[in-house]
Amino acid sequence: MTDYSVIDYSVDGAVASICLKRPEKLNAIDPAMVTELNAAMDTAEADAAVRAIILRGEGRAFSAGFDLSVEDPNGENSAEFWREELQRDFDVIMRFWNSPKPTVAAVHGYCLGSAMEMAVACDITVAAEGCRFGAPEVKFGSGIVALLLPWIVGPKASKELLLTGDDKVSAERAEALGLVNRVVAAENLLAEAARFAEQLAANDLTAVRLTKQAINHSYRIMGMPQALAEALEFDVTIESTPSENTQDSQ
Repeated sequence: MTDYSVIDYSVDGAVASICLKRPEKLNAIDPAMVTELNAAMDTAEADAAVRAIILRGEGRAFSAGFDLSVEDPNGENSAEFWREELQRDFDVIMRFWNSPKPTVAAVHGYCLGSAMEMAVACDITVAAEGCRFGAPEVKFGSGIVALLLPWIVGPKASKELLLTGDDKVSAERAEALGLVNRVVAAENLLAEAARFAEQLAANDLTAVRLTKQAINHSYRIMGMPQALAEALEFDVTIESTPSENTQDSQ
């Protein structure tokens, strides 16, 4: 059994729950958390009893984004270093999109940067009233790890959000844009996420799995995997290019 230090993993009936647990850092996702998220997803996907997965955060926020305080140990800020780091982050975001089991994100407080990408990558996203969304990367000379927004909300809305760096998008605006499925009172967030997960888990296993695959395959036909991979290379260039602005999380 995996020992977790920066997430919690639990199973209730047919639903697995993964909770980000760095509340003192607003659940900023560091390399240790990436490792534990992958381990938890491995466990959930291998457990035949688990039929749906919930992702949530502990404390005041879902997550403020990926912690990029990590530095190239060679002091070169090289493209090779950033390609490896960003690929690891990209892969953990896309695990929720590509998982054979349906995924539900329950977000509250702040859902920013690449944490927003992870929430959007989940099949269903439930947001608490008062939650704030956004992608502030451009303010600090950083790029987008998983450029999912154009595929979800279209070019106009994604350009507005990503080029302005707006990090105060309300839950209601996020719902109107299609970033989230439902906005609920904060006290009902986990119950609503559990309701969705239990509904997914109660349906025919094969039908759910293959229907999700069919939807994702439509995006593959449209070229999403290649576009995301090429967008990640743009991010490698951004991160390895000296900037006048810096920030610890993305």
